[in-house]
Amino acid sequence: MRTVHRLCIAAVTALLLIAQAQAFGLADLSNKDAASGLKEALIKGSQEAVTLLAKQNGFLGNERVRIPLPESLQKIEGMLRAFGMGKYADELVTTMNRAAETAVVEAKPLLVNAVKGMSVQDAKGILTGGDDAATQYFRRSTSAALSARFLPIVTKATQKVKLADKYNEFAGKGAKLGLIDKKDADLNSYVTQKALDGLFLMIADEEKKIRKDPLGSASSIISKVFGALGK
Repeated sequence: MRTVHRLCIAAVTALLLIAQAQAFGLADLSNKDAASGLKEALIKGSQEAVTLLAKQNGFLGNERVRIPLPESLQKIEGMLRAFGMGKYADELVTTMNRAAETAVVEAKPLLVNAVKGMSVQDAKGILTGGDDAATQYFRRSTSAALSARFLPIVTKATQKVKLADKYNEFAGKGAKLGLIDKKDADLNSYVTQKALDGLFLMIADEEKKIRKDPLGSASSIISKVFGALGK
C-alpha cells in the first residue's frame, strides 16, 4: 500500500510540474533572460539576412529584392532595346544589384550596435509587438546610418557605368518638373534606398522564422523567450 501511495504522490507531482511548465509565459521570464534572448535572436536574424544578401546574386538572383531600373528608365527601356541599346539597361541593372550586394556587408556592425543600444522600452515593444516589431525597430534606429554607409559604396560602383550620369541628368530635370519623384532623381540614392528596403525585407523574414519556430533556433534562451510569447 505504501508503494502504491508513493507512486500516486509521484504521479500527481509530475502532473503538477507539467502543468506549471505549460503555464510558463513571458511574464515568468526574468528581465535578464528576456533581454538576453531577444538580443541574441535579433543579432542572429539580422546577420543571417545580411549573409543572404551579401553573397553573389544575393540581390540580383532574388526576385523579391532584385533592384529594377527606376520607373523613369523603365518607361523608355523598350525604346532602348528597340534601338539595340538593351545591353546598357542590363549592365545598369547588374551594376546596381552588385553595388547593393557589396554595400550590405556594412550593415552588420550597425545592426549589432542597434541591438546593444536597445532600451528596456524598445525590448518590451518588440517582445509584445507584431510579427515585424523587431524589423521596424531596426528600420527606425539604423536607416540613416546604413544609408550613409551604403551611399559611397554604391556611388563608386555606379561611376563605372556612364549611363548612370546620363540618368542623373535626365532624372534631375524630370524632378524639377514634377515628373519624377525626387528620391529617384539620383541613381545612387535610388539604389541605396532599394538596398535598405531589401535588407529590411530579409530581416523581417528571419524575424518571422524565429517567432514561428523558436525551437528551431540554436539557442535555448531564444526558444525560451520567443516560445513564451505564444502562451
